[in-house]
Amino acid sequence: MQSPLFAYTEQQSQDRYTVQNPQLLRVALTGQDDVLARKGAMVAYQGLMDFDGEYQSGGQRRARARTGEGLDLMRCSGQGTVYLANLAQYIHVVDVDHEGMTVDSSYVLALDSALHTEVIAVDSQYGISGSGKYQLNISGRGKVALMTSGQPLMLQVTPDKYINADADAVVAWSTSLRVQMQAQTHSSGVTRRRGNTGEGWELSFLGQGFALVQPSEVMPPQNAGIGQGLGAQFGVGAQGAHAQNQGNAWSR
Repeated sequence: MQSPLFAYTEQQSQDRYTVQNPQLLRVALTGQDDVLARKGAMVAYQGLMDFDGEYQSGGQRRARARTGEGLDLMRCSGQGTVYLANLAQYIHVVDVDHEGMTVDSSYVLALDSALHTEVIAVDSQYGISGSGKYQLNISGRGKVALMTSGQPLMLQVTPDKYINADADAVVAWSTSLRVQMQAQTHSSGVTRRRGNTGEGWELSFLGQGFALVQPSEVMPPQNAGIGQGLGAQFGVGAQGAHAQNQGNAWSR
């Protein structure tokens, strides 16, 4: 049998994490270094591998129930190679060091089991209940595989150059940055998108570090839908993506 498909063979590498192609991650395990991956993200594996649900502490479960932010993970262990993917999103491997990284949990595909995660709050400048944003802080030393819808943009933040980004397009940022959620509108209208521009909340980043944004604002893939009405269309409220689609599993 002959086909151009045979050009899509395995990437040979000694690295633990290898981007097999822009939308598929290859992780090599040696039997001593488990990896935590998004539940259901395994698409293939080789060798003696075991997959098990990852234990969540009482504090993690309470934080998830209160904020909607957190990770549904499975533990991948054994000796061999596992291939991970999610909705054909683009995959990027990031080294986390002492600086730490803050990320929207919806965009985490996999991470080293030695890393520590904690839910944190980003408050709005108006102090209105429910108008803030919860994120996941990742600390320690190890690697994290992130996902983006399309090729992302990495923005450098310096003391003399702060960055504003649409809160729904932000994927991750340096934990050391000072972050505030804001909207360029009068306080009486902060619950609505600004005028007729279609723009909503922004995150403002100050300090020294990076901010990663994607060319998408938490919209589902083509021909997919979730919830009902305008709330589902714009990804807000009880019918929005964050409220009803934490696993990032869009229905068709």
